[in-house]
Amino acid sequence: MKLRREKLESMLVDDPGDQTLRYMLAMELEKAAEHDRSIDMLQQLMDDELPYVPAFLMAGQQLARLQRNDAAVDVYRSGIQQAKQQNDPHAAGEMEQFLAELT
Repeated sequence: MKLRREKLESMLVDDPGDQTLRYMLAMELEKAAEHDRSIDMLQQLMDDELPYVPAFLMAGQQLARLQRNDAAVDVYRSGIQQAKQQNDPHAAGEMEQFLAELT
């Protein structure tokens, strides 16, 4: 997996704003148990001018696995709102289900 991560990092040098590449790198960091870096990258995606909806779902799940439930609840709530704003009812519904499990 290190090779995949290195390839993603190299591609991001050429296109640092690419949301898909940044998201994929955040997922690789999670697999490597670099949770803080992964969550930071996901937060950056959530803070983009046009927030990247999948980042909310993955950040919420990762936070919940790390027993950071209050933070996961906040992320899911923000993600549901953002998904609805971006007309993504499927993502909103998924996050609503995960939120219900935490509350």
